[in-house]
Amino acid sequence: MTRVTSDFWVSAFLRRVRLEGGFAVLRRRGALEAGAIAVVVSRAADRLVALYLQAPQSAFDDTKPADRLFVSAYPDLFVEEERVNAKLAREIDFDPDLWIVDVEDRDGRSFLEIARD
Repeated sequence: MTRVTSDFWVSAFLRRVRLEGGFAVLRRRGALEAGAIAVVVSRAADRLVALYLQAPQSAFDDTKPADRLFVSAYPDLFVEEERVNAKLAREIDFDPDLWIVDVEDRDGRSFLEIARD
């Protein structure tokens, strides 16, 4: 099974968030074909944010080899925005093809498929 391009996945994700009652915007465009994707989720109640990065290949199994899975960047899930912005700057230094999507949701929903341990 062929994996969809990052450009296509991000477009579909933005639409999905909007259809499910959230707000999403593309902050940074990466490589069209295979750039990694980071999703920043903001919840209104406490002004904290969560950062989700694409899961490493070790999180995949043979039953879902083409899916995009995500993991939280922090054990506490929601942290101060400054920490997330600093981490994203380091990620961009490492991978200049990184996509960044910002999501605002009152309940802090990510709308992502999360890798399970």
